Amino acid sequence: MAGNKQSQANKIDIAQMGFQPGRGPRPGDVQKVRSKDATKTVLGIWQYLKQQKKSLIIVLICTIITSVLTLLGPYLIGKMIDDYILPKNVEGMISLGAVLLGIYLLSSIFTWIQSYVASSLSQKTVQGMRQDLFNKFQHLPISFFDQKSHGELMSRTTNDITNVSNTLNQTIVQLMTSVLMLVGSIIMMLTLSIWMTFITILTVPAIAFITKRITKYTKQYFSEQQKRLGEVNGFVQENLAGNKVVKVFGREVDSLQEFRERNEKLRSVSIKAQSVSGSMGPIMNAMRNLNFVIIAVSGGLFAYHDMITIGIIVSFLQYSNQFSQPINQLANQYNMLQSAIAGAERVFEIVDIQAERYSENKEESFSIKGEVVFKDVSFSYKENHPILKNVSLHASPGSMIALVGPTGSGKTTIINLLTRFYENQFGHIYMDGKDIKEMNKQALRSQIGVVLQDAYVFSGTIKENIRYGKLEATDEEIVDAAKVANADAFIKKLPSGYDTYLSAEGGNLSQGQKQLLTIARAILANPSILILDEATSSVDTRTELQIQEAMKALMKGRTSFVIAHRLSTIQEADNILVIKEGEIVERGTHDELLNNKNGFYTGLTKSQFVQLNN
Repeated sequence: MAGNKQSQANKIDIAQMGFQPGRGPRPGDVQKVRSKDATKTVLGIWQYLKQQKKSLIIVLICTIITSVLTLLGPYLIGKMIDDYILPKNVEGMISLGAVLLGIYLLSSIFTWIQSYVASSLSQKTVQGMRQDLFNKFQHLPISFFDQKSHGELMSRTTNDITNVSNTLNQTIVQLMTSVLMLVGSIIMMLTLSIWMTFITILTVPAIAFITKRITKYTKQYFSEQQKRLGEVNGFVQENLAGNKVVKVFGREVDSLQEFRERNEKLRSVSIKAQSVSGSMGPIMNAMRNLNFVIIAVSGGLFAYHDMITIGIIVSFLQYSNQFSQPINQLANQYNMLQSAIAGAERVFEIVDIQAERYSENKEESFSIKGEVVFKDVSFSYKENHPILKNVSLHASPGSMIALVGPTGSGKTTIINLLTRFYENQFGHIYMDGKDIKEMNKQALRSQIGVVLQDAYVFSGTIKENIRYGKLEATDEEIVDAAKVANADAFIKKLPSGYDTYLSAEGGNLSQGQKQLLTIARAILANPSILILDEATSSVDTRTELQIQEAMKALMKGRTSFVIAHRLSTIQEADNILVIKEGEIVERGTHDELLNNKNGFYTGLTKSQFVQLNN
């Protein structure tokens, strides 16, 4: 939040993520890729994994059993060749064959159990990550969302989490199995022949070197791929949300071109990531085949000099495959992990941000009369760019305060400070004589009702949308609030009345109808202080009169702050504050301000009068 420093060393500051205070993302903005800490990210994932201790133990036990059974196979096949096939002992061969069959069947059963539990484990892990990410969204300051596109945040919630889920689902079992098979294969080979074991592991240094070189680039490309994917999703979300604006201004071709450029960047980096990652498999297969040839030739020479048996050679050929395959899998899994780490880092980047502090140690519930005092309040979103300059005002309980002035003069900033969406940097704001910084934020905001210019409704019924102001409200209270807000009449005309289902963002209602619903919501909440931010600016004259009547009913007995461009809506205000370039240049009632013939307010009134007559 503006004006506050992070107090915890392990928390990430918003500015460190490339967010610039005071503005949102612009077309073409590309954030620099932060230096990544893979170890920290893996440990972060582990914190979620270890919460599923029971599942981890089951997976580990199943992995050990399947690994031991798999390692027994080549050894018994070698024994079968030396003890039964070469001596032509059919009965012994059949008996040992039956044992091998039982071993492989048992291994398949435990492999299925292992995969089932591992799948549940990975899904519960990402469920916890997704829950924590959404929880953090609920506790981040408004300043964060002012500086980050919603589409990019959605990408972290969906694409990045899914990436982690897919990787965990495939690699948890394979990582455990690969490590156990690698160690087990070496032990079994040592029991058969030390020299052959030494020959088998000759290719390991080459494999390690190649793996290191390839993964150096895959991590970089996968991180860039996730970033570009977030940018594409953010652009699509914003373009769809503003589709009408795009069409009105004929910017379809421009939008298509910009999307084509962003999509091309994503395609380019994705090809690099997948190509470099995909090269690991063929290279490892070539190394494995080379190792197979070396073992076969060396084993043949040893057998020729009676140093080992044919059965041992066959066992070694299989163990060499079991030895090289885990190395191959570990290399491939490491590449997959780079993708998961890139996604997890973007998730933890949000989770680790300092949450908004609600001052839990302070009084969590209280009632207020509604006296508000600003004393020499100054504020800036960017350093050396002040928005408010020594603003002082006084609102008596139950009074109506109107804020007027040009766009960008600081009207909305006053509201942001009063609701503590941002913290004032200089001066003090008092409510009933108490500095609001000493108040619990949630308790403070519960006393304030806000009706915004852009009326927002959620997907759901009209009844559910109104009840959002007071979740425990009865149906009768909801209807009463709608009647006071002048919304009851149009609601009853809808097909299902109060049970009418609203589409996303209330697309099946007019702007005025949505505004009346938000007023009904505020009435139901019964706040002590009311904020009306251009609540009638985007509706027709008839609807405006309905909204004004509802607003009067809502403001009755409450301290109200009204931001308005239409001065006709604030003529009855107890005090009108005229704000220009962050300063209150005039104050008084409507009539008092008009007495100043050369005043700024008088000029605004005359200009609106001329516009109406034209």
